[in-house]
Amino acid sequence: MPPLPRFPLYIPSKSRADICLTAHALDRMGVPYRIVVEEQQREAYARVFPDESLLTLDPAYQRDYDTFDALGDTKSKGPGPARNFIWDHAIAEGHPWHWVMDDNISLFSRLHCNQRIPCGDGTPFHAMETFVLRYENIAMAGPNYWIFCPSRIKQPPFTVGTRIYSCNLIRNDVPFRWRGRYNEDTDLSLRMLKAGWQTVQFNAFQQWKETTQQIPGGNTEEFYKHEGTLPKSQMLARMHPDVARVVWKFGRWHHYVDYSRFKRTPLIKRSDYVSPATNPYRFRLEETTGWHRGAPCEVPDAS
Repeated sequence: MPPLPRFPLYIPSKSRADICLTAHALDRMGVPYRIVVEEQQREAYARVFPDESLLTLDPAYQRDYDTFDALGDTKSKGPGPARNFIWDHAIAEGHPWHWVMDDNISLFSRLHCNQRIPCGDGTPFHAMETFVLRYENIAMAGPNYWIFCPSRIKQPPFTVGTRIYSCNLIRNDVPFRWRGRYNEDTDLSLRMLKAGWQTVQFNAFQQWKETTQQIPGGNTEEFYKHEGTLPKSQMLARMHPDVARVVWKFGRWHHYVDYSRFKRTPLIKRSDYVSPATNPYRFRLEETTGWHRGAPCEVPDAS
């Protein structure tokens, strides 16, 4: 059997009960997950997903969320409150890491011989977990966007010191939480990097995320349909004026972030890590599939 993720997978979702693409992608891969929804929408999601896969967001997380503006409850606070609820939920269950994913990811893939191959099981999540557990200073990791890894361009298996978008593997004991009405993933990445932690973005594994504003529900209805992308870009520039600025490209407003200084932070190998060369539980390469499978790779607990 292919390995499953070691750590729990969560999907914060809003107004997408019938089009929660990430959940359907994980179903095809045989990977368990839980969807976090607001109480008034749970019934709609329960008509599509089994009750055990649903968690109801505690409204206290919405009430107490730091939006990084003075607009209060006059507009949606975005997915940040649900992401903070997820973080605490994972800790309460005793997990040292957790996954949190946007609800509009259609598929996950791996890069092999410069070809993007859709994944059929949970191996990519397990492999990314195996990698981060080797190091003591990785705070967050995740797969790159499929669109940023075209087959005609050679890619390294991973890059460090950059933002992690949409599919985040987060170490639970780092002293951060989500904030901001917009761009909370970029803000969290930058605060981790500025504090001396490192982030890892995998090109070897990728996600196909639907483009912003292309499907209804979520922030499309709450934000972008009415105000476009300028306010979210402006907020990030206010949060991190030393590295971020607002630019116009691809027909809409974006933020630009200079990550160059963070790439110099080295990855620090855990002193108690057992290398695969001597680990009796290491993966065995199955030439017929191209995957590393076999007995799970035993690594020290990250807590």
